Amino acid sequence: MTLFLLLVIAAIVLGIIGVAAEGLFYLLIIGIVVLVAALVYLGMHMRGSGRHQRMR
Repeated sequence: MTLFLLLVIAAIVLGIIGVAAEGLFYLLIIGIVVLVAALVYLGMHMRGSGRHQRMR
């Protein structure tokens, strides 16, 4: 979960810098890609954690 939050924070910071600074639009694109990667990571983590629970 820490990795997910770190990726989301990095995506937000890159997006803000990409919007605020002229000529750094590519940082916004990188921020969007990092955000999508974080969501994919979260989806795989949530899906995988359900299978590893023990039956009582």
